[in-house]
Amino acid sequence: MNITTGTNAVAIEPSEADVVAIDRLQALHQQLRSELARVIIGQDVVIEKLLLCVFSRGHALLMGVPGLAKTMLVHALADLLALKFSRIQFTPDLMPSDITGTDILQESAQPGRRAFEFVKGPVFANIVLADEINRTPPKTQAALLQAMQEHCVNAGAHHFKLEQPFFVLATQNPIEQEGTYPLPEAQLDRFMFLIHVDYPTAAEELRIARETTVGEPVTLAPVLAGQEIMHLQQVVRRVPVPDHVYEHVVKLVRLSRPATEGAPDWIKRWVLWGAGPRAVQYLVLGAKARAVLSGSYLARVEDVEAVAEAVLAHRILVNFHAESEGVSSREIIRRLLAICRET
Repeated sequence: MNITTGTNAVAIEPSEADVVAIDRLQALHQQLRSELARVIIGQDVVIEKLLLCVFSRGHALLMGVPGLAKTMLVHALADLLALKFSRIQFTPDLMPSDITGTDILQESAQPGRRAFEFVKGPVFANIVLADEINRTPPKTQAALLQAMQEHCVNAGAHHFKLEQPFFVLATQNPIEQEGTYPLPEAQLDRFMFLIHVDYPTAAEELRIARETTVGEPVTLAPVLAGQEIMHLQQVVRRVPVPDHVYEHVVKLVRLSRPATEGAPDWIKRWVLWGAGPRAVQYLVLGAKARAVLSGSYLARVEDVEAVAEAVLAHRILVNFHAESEGVSSREIIRRLLAICRET
């Protein structure tokens, strides 16, 4: 298959095996969305971004007010993937050992003698739902940092590799400030996407009223197993990216930094810190995954733009001037995208 990339023409020929795998991934994508639609009414954009994270090997933070089916969506996705699932309900009294596990004194094989045995915590799963992650102090939030980045856990003298694939899908309520602890920037940066979950439309809410108040809950059967998920993640990483798309990504990220030469004056006025190199990586990976799931065999600029807000919104920190003028990071991203399109 010969693909030409427009102005900066490059001939790219995916292997036949990759073409077959990409076609398989597209079919599975539609099947997953159809199955999730049996449980979740609406939220198409949220579902799309969540699946992009899964196939990009990334973690996702779902932000929205209570009652928008964030937790239910993660549960439904876990049902469709034949993977080990665990849920951690984050509360102010949660301790790091409640996540990673701890040594417990147990009876040994020799009668009358005891020995410490490490009991693994809920982080030892393939899909970890960190529910209301901002309701626990930073010390406990940090227990997830190593697992999210390095896919391993150090607990005392113990070192464990986490079973693959591994995803942390967290939920957060943005409106209740009492009894919550904002996620540190280092924690936020581990999440590939910040996914804003909004209210359903009037038509969707009418369907919710009619369809979710009768009968028994829908039961979902697994569609994908762990080995195939990891294989498809490798296929996504092999999706070709033309040079001008790489350049577009780097320019977009660098312009978000106030200290960068050539950054717009409004960036210097409104932005405290811009996005880092991890944003470059996730923009490329997100664009690759979106290209595949939308039927393309290479990443395009429009794929980058489609995932830009989810990747950058929690990585661009606005200052007091921006907050006082009602300017959010999402508005800054829209302006940056407009500049990059024009140049």
